[in-house]
Amino acid sequence: MAIRIIVDSSADIEEDYARDHGIQIIPMTITFGNEEFAEGVDITRTEFFQRLVETDELPRTSQIPPMVFQDIFQEIVTAGDTAVVITLSSHISGTYQSACIAAAPFKESVFVVDSENATIGERLLAERAWALREEGLSAADIAYCLDQEKKDIRLVASLDTLEYLHRGGRISGAAAAIGGLLSIKPVVGVVDGDVVVLGKARGSKASRNMVFEEIEKAGGVDLTRPIWVAYSGLSDKTARKYIADSLAIVTEKGLISSPDEIEMPLTLVGAVIGTHVGPGGVAFAFFARE
Repeated sequence: MAIRIIVDSSADIEEDYARDHGIQIIPMTITFGNEEFAEGVDITRTEFFQRLVETDELPRTSQIPPMVFQDIFQEIVTAGDTAVVITLSSHISGTYQSACIAAAPFKESVFVVDSENATIGERLLAERAWALREEGLSAADIAYCLDQEKKDIRLVASLDTLEYLHRGGRISGAAAAIGGLLSIKPVVGVVDGDVVVLGKARGSKASRNMVFEEIEKAGGVDLTRPIWVAYSGLSDKTARKYIADSLAIVTEKGLISSPDEIEMPLTLVGAVIGTHVGPGGVAFAFFARE
């Protein structure tokens, strides 16, 4: 009996990583105008951002319907296997509800976990699922552990612009216009499963400092569990600077003796969150030490 780990594409896990770790990715649908794309299948993350910066109308993302999950779950159960399914936060998408509907006939074999997070925050939970599977835990026990550990995950991000939050209806046009004139850089996070604005800083340096403050509020980073950095847009230059600055700060504080002691892998945000934050963002996802 094998334990399958399944995530939706909003977890922003690369295909080769998923293949090497036995993780199945179910694509979400992205619509630009009248064109529909399966994320990671018909359109890459880079291609998504190329289209995003060229369009005047925000793309739409669609939840995965129950039927898609049902077909996959039936195949798993028929094979005599079990599954742990990790989804994008139920506060952001109906995908969790779809998975629960599809899993209802297979309660002893399929276990659905609401990550209550997004992008690399969801990815951290998938990586923990893989690690727990390697330790020999059952699917039911893995799901239970994930429901406990997800409370420790923090995701905080510095954005380059307020424009996309405005276009997505999260802030007013006046606030976005003033923010642009004053070089306001919003800092957002995932709180109780939803994306919220944590604060607004004037300039990139102040924004970066605010991100570090949020990390300190969490009691620091648990280095025994995965850490990820993500960027949005077509360049990772800003993200790499954030990583370098972060390593310099923790080394200066004596938390580590050398920057080489911490691995901070970098990936590109996908369409679900990219639609709302736009290009130029940098996100940190980690497990809080508390």
